[in-house]
Amino acid sequence: MHRLLAAGSTVILAAALAVGAAFGIVAALHTTPDQPNTPLVSFRNDPPPPTAQP
Repeated sequence: MHRLLAAGSTVILAAALAVGAAFGIVAALHTTPDQPNTPLVSFRNDPPPPTAQP
């Protein structure tokens, strides 16, 4: 009975540790600042060249 109690408490402790780690990781990801959404490359928007009139 003693081994069964030790195994059960180990399983409960491991599950609690896994849940705590998951909540910790999610909390850490939510506290990081968002990166600015600036493009690395920008293209000029020049007006098209005038067409030749016949």
